[in-house]
Amino acid sequence: MHVAFVHRRGFGQFAALASHLAEAGSEVTLVTETVDQKIPSVRVVRHRAEPGPRVHPQIARHLGVPDHHVRIGHRVAETFEAMARLGQVPDIVLGHIGWGSMMFVKDVLPRTPALGYCEFFYRAEGADVGFVPEDQPDSETRKRLRLRNAAQLLSLEAMDGGISPTNWQRSLYPSDVRHRIAVCHEGIDTRRFRPDPTASLKLPDGRVLKAGAPPIVTFVARDMEPYRGFPQALEAAAKVVRRHPNALFVFVGGDGVSYGAPPPGGGSWKEHLLQSLDVPRERLIFPGVVPHSVLRQLFQISAAHLYLTYPFVLSWSVVEAMACGALVIGSDTAPVQEIIRSGRNGLLVPFFDTDALAETILDVLARPDGFHELRAAARRTVEQRFRLEDCLARQLALIGKAIGKSTMLSMESQFA
Repeated sequence: MHVAFVHRRGFGQFAALASHLAEAGSEVTLVTETVDQKIPSVRVVRHRAEPGPRVHPQIARHLGVPDHHVRIGHRVAETFEAMARLGQVPDIVLGHIGWGSMMFVKDVLPRTPALGYCEFFYRAEGADVGFVPEDQPDSETRKRLRLRNAAQLLSLEAMDGGISPTNWQRSLYPSDVRHRIAVCHEGIDTRRFRPDPTASLKLPDGRVLKAGAPPIVTFVARDMEPYRGFPQALEAAAKVVRRHPNALFVFVGGDGVSYGAPPPGGGSWKEHLLQSLDVPRERLIFPGVVPHSVLRQLFQISAAHLYLTYPFVLSWSVVEAMACGALVIGSDTAPVQEIIRSGRNGLLVPFFDTDALAETILDVLARPDGFHELRAAARRTVEQRFRLEDCLARQLALIGKAIGKSTMLSMESQFA
């Protein structure tokens, strides 16, 4: 079996599945712009990267992003046409539909089944846009969002089916396509991400951190920015360290902006916010972006792990933290509510209430032995719903169904 994956930025969400298929003897190809990692026995075919959305007088208002998506779609289609001329037609194509990459796959490979990865459908209400009360979308924003979804809708119309990692992310898609989207997370390696009471982490300055000595509060995001609640986490940290004698906060992530806007005046949100907060810098550690193995160690020694997010894509990090038995203090937003029940397998607080967040952290630090059951329940949640082996089995079942049937029927009940 020849399986082709399509993703602009490397393997992304397909890494574990691609590796599993290659190890099992399947022929695996990745069609991409850039490569984020190497997987043995997987062929990588790079297509030319398209420059970002263009502002041009001949391109109508808001059409820069759709134009960009169409150009990306053409690059991927040209790549598959070239592969077909060499007799390298895949048996199935799986690809991320958010950037237009899958828009023309069924036009150049009409008899090849195709599944689209449905990560996030943009909406003017009920998700990230308008979540901040003072940032309500105007009509221009609504028009831009509608056009931003054009590539996804065109791709889904031709696809044999779709996959979303969570029920909430699937719920954002229009009802007339939602029944063709299965819910299946990429999976977490629970053998690697597991509790370890002996875990420790050596900092660049020579300090060795262990669980409880001092108590470590962790925060992880791709970039430290408002979408992932960094301002609220930092403000709560400032309140906690004034009242707790030795709590240490570790903020992992880059200084860029992955989502949303940069701070007023530019620069990083970290420096912008630290200028206005009276907080001892020695109680805050900013290691930047760290290897996955270091993240695992942080989760294992964490007294409390903070995960705050707008109603947006659920991060892998929070599920990995739960697998390590970390006590997650999360925001009471829809993506988090899907995996955490407050008081059962974690704790939830209002996203914007930094007083409630600080008090919750202080309570956890004051009762280090009072949350063992929540930690164990967090681990069980991941084992029951996100275990890598189970998720791979579901993905393989979807691939088998798509290959065996040219049009996927409703999958709503299969993996909902």
